[in-house]
Amino acid sequence: MVELKGLRDYLESSYNDSVFDTITDSQAPWSFHLHGQRVVTGMLLENRQYEIQLKQEEKEEEEEIPKIEIKLAYPHDLAERILPLIKKKDKKTAKKNLGPIIEVKNRHFIKNKTLYPLMMEKEVVFFTLLEGEVIRGIITGFSRFDITMGLKGGVPLTFLRHSIVDARNKKGRCLLKSTQQTSRDWKKSALFSD
Repeated sequence: MVELKGLRDYLESSYNDSVFDTITDSQAPWSFHLHGQRVVTGMLLENRQYEIQLKQEEKEEEEEIPKIEIKLAYPHDLAERILPLIKKKDKKTAKKNLGPIIEVKNRHFIKNKTLYPLMMEKEVVFFTLLEGEVIRGIITGFSRFDITMGLKGGVPLTFLRHSIVDARNKKGRCLLKSTQQTSRDWKKSALFSD
């Protein structure tokens, strides 16, 4: 049987976790970047299956936000450190004006067996999101819904897996499922055993 050491245990303990549960439990304001370049900040009151209920800082009323609209999130008290680190845009992607991809089969998927060795070996990864944001850092955790990165200085940022359009290593190698089906880079990991 072909396997990556520790992957099964990691998935059993973390795969069904959701950053939205963590945010709700924190009882602290978080910033959410939504499609259309909208940023909202507030307290997450309720994590529902397909949407969140948010009490925005600048408004008295609550807002229901579909999760498919959310690209990334981070604790608001880290905004000054994070915003300069996510300013870089991939111009080609940004020009496409991509919105949320509703149908799962049309999303840009990255396999767990690709993510896990990248995380364990602390390899720098470049993720490009649907509106062109480029996130560079080291994967510190992932679930079926989201990926958390340590940016420069270890600053944490989480983005939703449905918002990925591209993923590459420092050498420019594509890490998406469409490429890795044949490349199978996870087999080059020291964690791989057959």
